[in-house]
Amino acid sequence: MASLAPGKKHKVTIVGSGNWRGSTIAKVVAENTAAHPELFEKDVQMWVYEENVKVDGSSEPRKLTELINERHENPKYLPGIALPHHIIANPSIEDAVKDSTILVFNLPHQFIKGLCRQIKGAILPYARGISCIKGVDVRESEIRLFSETIGQELGIYCGALSGANIANEVAQEKWCETTIAYDPPSIDSQTPTPARTPPNRTPASSQLDLTKLNEHKDVSGKPSKVMLRPLPAEYHPIDQPLMKTLFHRPYFHVRVVSDVAGVSLSGALKNIVALAAGWVDGLGWGDNAKAAIMRVGLLEMVDFGKRFFGKTIQTKTFTEESAGVADLITTCSGGRNHRCAKMSVVEGKPIKEIEARELNGQQLQGVSTAEEVNIFLKSQGLEKDFPLFTAVSKILRGEEKYQDLPGLIESRTEADGNEMA
Repeated sequence: MASLAPGKKHKVTIVGSGNWRGSTIAKVVAENTAAHPELFEKDVQMWVYEENVKVDGSSEPRKLTELINERHENPKYLPGIALPHHIIANPSIEDAVKDSTILVFNLPHQFIKGLCRQIKGAILPYARGISCIKGVDVRESEIRLFSETIGQELGIYCGALSGANIANEVAQEKWCETTIAYDPPSIDSQTPTPARTPPNRTPASSQLDLTKLNEHKDVSGKPSKVMLRPLPAEYHPIDQPLMKTLFHRPYFHVRVVSDVAGVSLSGALKNIVALAAGWVDGLGWGDNAKAAIMRVGLLEMVDFGKRFFGKTIQTKTFTEESAGVADLITTCSGGRNHRCAKMSVVEGKPIKEIEARELNGQQLQGVSTAEEVNIFLKSQGLEKDFPLFTAVSKILRGEEKYQDLPGLIESRTEADGNEMA
């Protein structure tokens, strides 16, 4: 549990309100801000993209924020789930993030860069973030994680949260696990200046060399370009114990690690694998075939991480944590990417059509992530080294057929066999 020493309370803002990307995690967080008044302000701001919604057969649409604040429920994205009354839906992103020391990002990754530019001058310069965003940020021949993109755009440190967490099950308080990756910057590990310094003693913070603000390393293992601002001494430290206290519930168990790259990549890449698993299930090929897809997928996830984030990534994140193999299993069994891919095969319809019908205006992260990863692999000349990722991208573009998946990934299975020989 986080330290109970006196300190200024943290204000928390949830950036995003759709299903897992907001409402569910807001429920978890708000329950904990109420349970730990010594650490957090009770009220939780939740930024909501304003839209008009018809409910209960009404012919007149109403603003979504008004409905959430009156009904204490998100009737569009999480209907039937009661939200704590101290979650405040706010249509103004600048107002929602004002004075918040902890920002939790839960929105589709295609919107994150524009939103960060919008709030850059509105947030506290010493705020810290957690990204629940599933995806990767591809810029020509460069690939970054959205935790890093958020950090660089806003000038803050940002960790990541991911795990085997199907939103509706979490919202219904069905027990599960998740993984938080938070590697506190060295500047946050310094002893703060005591409110009253004993006589003849030097304040511990006087030993802090402010010229070393950007010594914290990014996920590539290089010194970060972000000039971090230290959290004022009057606040409780934002460290791993505090993050666990903010997110851990009896039905939502949290493990905290330092591998931001591993947790972030797992959350993004497993969605590509889930599309292939859905196609296999749609074809009726059985559990053996799906297990083969998952095995190859896990290998490519680990390989991708080691190649491009090898300085900081830990293989055990993929094999031991909820963010890794557990999330892969869940996503390939009951996640939206698997479900929509399976429907597209069974119904013989394009996956985009299924997406539009099933997701209430939301988008499949697996589709966009597959396209972006393929752009990056192509720029590196490495498509053949990741045959499953490449096959999924080609099938989505109509260049290959999902019936040909076994042959398309055969180079991976042959390579595995040669390594064992």
